[in-house]
Amino acid sequence: MAKTGLFFGSFNPIHVGHMIIASYMANYTDLDEVWLVVSPQNPLKNKKGLGNMYDRLEMARLATEPAENIKVSDIEFTLPQPSYTIDTLTYLHEKYPAKKFVLIMGADNLVSLKKWKNYEVLLKDYSIYVYPRPECDIAGWEGHPSITFTETPQMEISSTFIRKAFKENKNIQFLVSENVIAFMDSKNMYR
Repeated sequence: MAKTGLFFGSFNPIHVGHMIIASYMANYTDLDEVWLVVSPQNPLKNKKGLGNMYDRLEMARLATEPAENIKVSDIEFTLPQPSYTIDTLTYLHEKYPAKKFVLIMGADNLVSLKKWKNYEVLLKDYSIYVYPRPECDIAGWEGHPSITFTETPQMEISSTFIRKAFKENKNIQFLVSENVIAFMDSKNMYR
């Protein structure tokens, strides 16, 4: 059974930090592939400043072009919004019964997991691979049978930082792939 890691995010925009996490999970764990699931709207985040979902999807596709085992999914575009991870996982499980889905999340999301819809079902039915985030207290989660802590390299970079730098016409080369920067320029995004 193929093991597919699901890395959910707004990718507003996608940057090298996202790609390092996806690449690490796809190449240094037992996952066969990683899907970047572009979320139209995270129910726990403010929608203000969120780029068009189709633009964010295209940027994710552009960023992942050279990767063989990293794909982009728009599965949540067709599901009711806001998107809840458990609903998406249920749908994917029905659509792809031959795949075993693993949830990928940062330690910061693990800390707030108990606020998620049906988080108990997530913990019971799915494995969760957690990448480190600075200053996150994960006490109480160590040793949980569903959770695997990884040694994914950490990068102090955020989409908020990228948007601000881009708006201020600062150089974001090496932080965002060239084809994504060109796309952002062509759409006059985040300006």
